[in-house]
Amino acid sequence: MIIYGRNPVLEALRKGEVTELFVAKGIEDRFADQLEDMLGQGSEVRVRWISRPEMDEKIGTSQHQGVLAEVVNLEWAEVSDMFDLASSRGEEVLLVLLDGITDPRNFGAIIRSAEVLGAHGVVVEERRSAPLSAVVAKTAAGATAYLPVAQVKNMPRFIEQIKKQGVWIYGAAGEAKATASQLDYARPLALVIGSEGDGLRRLVREGCDELVRIPQKGKVDSLNASVAASLLIYQAILGRG
Repeated sequence: MIIYGRNPVLEALRKGEVTELFVAKGIEDRFADQLEDMLGQGSEVRVRWISRPEMDEKIGTSQHQGVLAEVVNLEWAEVSDMFDLASSRGEEVLLVLLDGITDPRNFGAIIRSAEVLGAHGVVVEERRSAPLSAVVAKTAAGATAYLPVAQVKNMPRFIEQIKKQGVWIYGAAGEAKATASQLDYARPLALVIGSEGDGLRRLVREGCDELVRIPQKGKVDSLNASVAASLLIYQAILGRG
């Protein structure tokens, strides 16, 4: 699988996941030196210098920032990895569940926010999600190397399973009575984000312990899904002190 963009490629290099590196001819010396330092002596990563038009053709976009990398395929994590991560930090688990986020850029942006803000994992449903891809990895800016991202067969059933483990479920819904600042976040928690067009599905909504909205004062109907997710994750972390 080929990923592109400087942050995703640098993170993949740090993790030892790169098998072949493609660098644009004429790239600035500072970045070339950074790549050389990361590869080190005796690196088994093959480095190829190619033109930017060749790069454009190879991945079908010019948004590669002059570097591509062939990596081992991105793999789904296990949900148990998320609970283990929370335990290792001495924190109550905080999951982000995505119900119908099919745009890879939104998916990647949510992964990035979840990792940066301190959530322990992102969970999607197999048939209702964008796949893990180079676009997701680039938008996530390397966060896929650090944050577990798992796939489940059925989101409503998964919600019921984790509720039995003591996890509370808060679903984002524009018509909710409670605002984000009014809920208790000092507990094991999963935030559910629905698709921008349809919101949460009925069975997912019915599985939520609370519905929550982000107060809005503008005239636009709703926030982008990745922005809404970021605000709710931040509120959850803030609410935990």
